[in-house]
Amino acid sequence: MAYQALYRKYRPAYFSDVVGQEHITETLKNQLSSGKIFHAYLFTGTRGTGKTTCAKILSRAVNCLSPVGGDPCGQCAACKAIAEGENTDIAEIDAASNNGVDHIRSLRDQINFAPANSKYRVYIIDEVHMLSESAFNALLKTLEEPPAHIVFVLATTEVHKLPATILSRCQRFDFHRIDSEVIEGRIKDVAQKEGLKVTDEAASLIAAAADGGMRDALSLLDLCVSGGTEINEQVVLSACGMAGKDYLLRLADCIKQSDVSASLTLLDELYCASVDMLRLLNELTDHYRNLMIVKTVKGDKKPIICSASHLKALSEQANDYSLKDIMYTLKVLNEVYSSMQSGDRRLQMEMTLIRLCGKDDSSTGRNDLLKRIIALETAIKSGVTLSSCENVENGTAVSENPVNEATEPQAATKEVYDGELDSWGEILEIVYELCPPAIGVLTGSKAYISGGFLLIDAPNPMFRTMINGNEIMRESIKKAALQILGKSYRLGPYKKSQAATKENDMLALVADKLKEIKQGGN
Repeated sequence: MAYQALYRKYRPAYFSDVVGQEHITETLKNQLSSGKIFHAYLFTGTRGTGKTTCAKILSRAVNCLSPVGGDPCGQCAACKAIAEGENTDIAEIDAASNNGVDHIRSLRDQINFAPANSKYRVYIIDEVHMLSESAFNALLKTLEEPPAHIVFVLATTEVHKLPATILSRCQRFDFHRIDSEVIEGRIKDVAQKEGLKVTDEAASLIAAAADGGMRDALSLLDLCVSGGTEINEQVVLSACGMAGKDYLLRLADCIKQSDVSASLTLLDELYCASVDMLRLLNELTDHYRNLMIVKTVKGDKKPIICSASHLKALSEQANDYSLKDIMYTLKVLNEVYSSMQSGDRRLQMEMTLIRLCGKDDSSTGRNDLLKRIIALETAIKSGVTLSSCENVENGTAVSENPVNEATEPQAATKEVYDGELDSWGEILEIVYELCPPAIGVLTGSKAYISGGFLLIDAPNPMFRTMINGNEIMRESIKKAALQILGKSYRLGPYKKSQAATKENDMLALVADKLKEIKQGGN
């Protein structure tokens, strides 16, 4: 007799046996107990969470001759026929391979016939999101006016791909990822029945790798059984091609210390141990996600699946990382994921580690460059003239003469600008009341304070003429400034020097270069 996979051997036969989806199984049992049977059900959720299992149980429950609290009895002729696959009234359709309109039209012709041996004909359509648009339209006709003896169970992992017209005609049930502790308990229960010895660490690792899917967890357990009846953490790591938590901690330490040689040597060890590079990328991403959680979530209960000892190790490593560095690493790992789908995965992983260690050309001096750009931005915004980019060192700017050219006497001052005037808008409101024509020449203007001068930067070319020749406007501005600022200022036009313009151009070039660096450019 051929070996039966564990996920098939231990597939639940009753709603009461389904774990982790009580919000669904209890609702279905209550509906069936009260005689409420809908013509169309929609089961959604990630793979391996029990959608098809519940669909099969539902097909037996609606046809059971002696149901028990909403569950099929499992003893009547109808239950036995369905369990043995001998009931022709229960049909399972794979929409991935039967997604054309002709398949649905054929199905529509069949449903008009009454059940041969059951109360209901049940059609389970798996991966229903794979149907073509014309097939969905044909199915919609059937869902709108179904015969009384028909029950549809639609299952999908990508519910967002279903038309709203289909969704509105089904009773929807969302299957959740199963909690890791529930999966661990199920693994230990199956292991005991199979005569296997599974350590707590191994069960925890299998549950983490299954990512909320019971079917995947049992499949991983099946994979581990080939190595013997005693299953520990190392057996799981070897069977699944996983790097393991100690390797991840060491690799993250190498990245933090910018040790390219050590990180590539460690990667070579993992490669020689047949660790899959794409899986390693996923594990490293999960590791940094855990560091992010440890760094940001307060309290003892954190959304991380790991042992207490490993959580302690994560906490210690997170102390050495800044949240900014963790977020940057996650960004790089996510960016490289798509390129890892094809090509030389080992090479891609090596390049990624070099980039994370900050030793490639694109990231050399990244932090220093950021400091210099911030200093340049601060200096230019405050009106400081920089003699050259060498004036910006260690995140500080050396200021020289202010950039201004006032028309009134003694306008040229050696004082540094205090920056753009935030209250300029309030001053303009008063100016417009005192001198309405000022609106035309002061729209879009900015103002700066330099010593005893209020310097105005107006885009209108008529401003200089108006400020010199229109005393009413000039006095209106002074009066408004005095009212808002509480101090009398002399007026003058603000004009950027040629040096400042060059510095702006330089800043733009450096900013563009930094953008390339952040995007992984050359």
